[in-house]
Amino acid sequence: MNISRRSFLKLSGGAIVVSTLGINLDPAKAYAQSLRIKNAKETYTICPYCSVGCGMITHTMEGKVINTEGYPDHPINEGTLCSKGASLYQLINNPLRLKKPRYRAAGATEWKEVEWDWALDEIAKKIKATRDKTFKMTSKSKVKEKQPDGTEKEVEKEFVVNRTDSISHLGSACLDNEECYMLQKLLRSWGVVYIEHQARV
Repeated sequence: MNISRRSFLKLSGGAIVVSTLGINLDPAKAYAQSLRIKNAKETYTICPYCSVGCGMITHTMEGKVINTEGYPDHPINEGTLCSKGASLYQLINNPLRLKKPRYRAAGATEWKEVEWDWALDEIAKKIKATRDKTFKMTSKSKVKEKQPDGTEKEVEKEFVVNRTDSISHLGSACLDNEECYMLQKLLRSWGVVYIEHQARV
């Protein structure tokens, strides 16, 4: 029997349609009724990983995250997620996830768990000490100045700068506009000039 490619596709497609007509969908419907997100609280959030800002839906039950997925109505990702965003559920419910800060003293070989209040106080002390030690009120720089005879001459001038060159800050895609605004105000008040964001890294 001589069968062309076109007739083979027609026959195989017809066989698939005929074979699926007798399938009972009751088990699938019963499974859909018992999904783990049934009766869960639905919250919309943003993926914490990169600077794209993909929208996500988080399902919680009794204070615990039970499911995360892409938000279909979000204008950026339209429900799609990369491999990191899709695995966010594992980050939240990972038994190895650190929930308290750890500290390793100078010269020590082991990390020890510390309280948040102590860690934040230590960070604040180190920032203050670094700023006090490295703060510059003025800085000298060479500039070109026009002379009375019309020529230009390079001269060294002192400028008020009020800055520290020893502290830098790296922003995160998890921050919203208001948090970024407050961070800028804080960092500029310290005299920090090296302010960067992970979107450019």
